Amino acid sequence: MQNLKIIIIDDEPLAINLLQEYLQEIPNIQILATCINGFEGVKAIAQHQPDLIFLDIQMPKLNGFEMLELLDEPPAVIFTTAFDEYAIKAFDANAIDYLLKPFSIERLQEAINKLRKNNTTAIAAILQAETPIISSFQAPRIVVKDNHQIFIIPYTDIIHLDAADDYVKIHTSTRNYLKKKTLTYFENTLPSDIFCKVHRSHIVAINQIAKVEPYEKDGAIITLLNKKEIPVSKAGYIKFKSVLGL
Repeated sequence: MQNLKIIIIDDEPLAINLLQEYLQEIPNIQILATCINGFEGVKAIAQHQPDLIFLDIQMPKLNGFEMLELLDEPPAVIFTTAFDEYAIKAFDANAIDYLLKPFSIERLQEAINKLRKNNTTAIAAILQAETPIISSFQAPRIVVKDNHQIFIIPYTDIIHLDAADDYVKIHTSTRNYLKKKTLTYFENTLPSDIFCKVHRSHIVAINQIAKVEPYEKDGAIITLLNKKEIPVSKAGYIKFKSVLGL
């Protein structure tokens, strides 16, 4: 049987050490690297191209789900965490398995057997899905990778978002960012009391709107505080007025 190449990503050194000890008892396992945060994890995955990662969810800097969004070709994932409230979200992410700390070596072996049986990296599918994973754990920000740099964009910095082929362009007052998602994804992800999709190609931050003027039949034009004009479709205008209680 071919070696299963593994990376461990966890902010708790004791948890990393215990998992390493367990994995040393399981044949045909090769540990390529261990990482203590999501930034290190992104770099290690790009460098080593593992078959499988063991990933904690609640970590400083980047949580586990945010880290996965930054991967171009995500490997198979087994989540390891003490927070069972995220179990459903983890399985929604098509993780191979979810190990609730503290877990036994027998439970670990079961998870690895599941991967070897399925021989899949199914998590890639959810990262391209139209329907996002949403939970109370979702941070009020967007993470973007630009070449070798990772940017964390708070919702409060976002002015508007535009569809751009296979990407979405995120506009802030300092620069623009591209993220490989659809506008529908952000429509379902961003809080509706802060952002509104006013057109099939545009989402605006409500607090960035300076004025709204009717335009053509049943449409409108939004002028933002930065003087940018955004077209509003008929459906977008109805939704926009509903959000504002008009």
